[in-house]
Amino acid sequence: MSFFGNVFGASQSNENLASLIQDGAFLVDVRSPGEFAGGSAKGAVNIPLDFITQQIKKFEGKKNIVVFCRSGNRSGQAKRLLEEKGFKNVTNGGTWNDVAALQK
Repeated sequence: MSFFGNVFGASQSNENLASLIQDGAFLVDVRSPGEFAGGSAKGAVNIPLDFITQQIKKFEGKKNIVVFCRSGNRSGQAKRLLEEKGFKNVTNGGTWNDVAALQK
């Protein structure tokens, strides 16, 4: 895994991320509403990083969760927040463009 992958908790491989997406993972764009309005991955919900803990109920019962943003930084933070709340099924998808490119 790359340095940034280790720091931000990015996905270990595009194959793994693609598999999660194809399997119907809960896709969460953690950017601001304005950024989200400019484009995102198909089917993604917008839960900005600052609202993750307030919206924790939306994550409960999800088989797999993929968080993403503009650069992978905020999604890395979101992944850590969710893991601190006990979620073990969270993947940092990196950028929204990366996630969107893996959708079929």
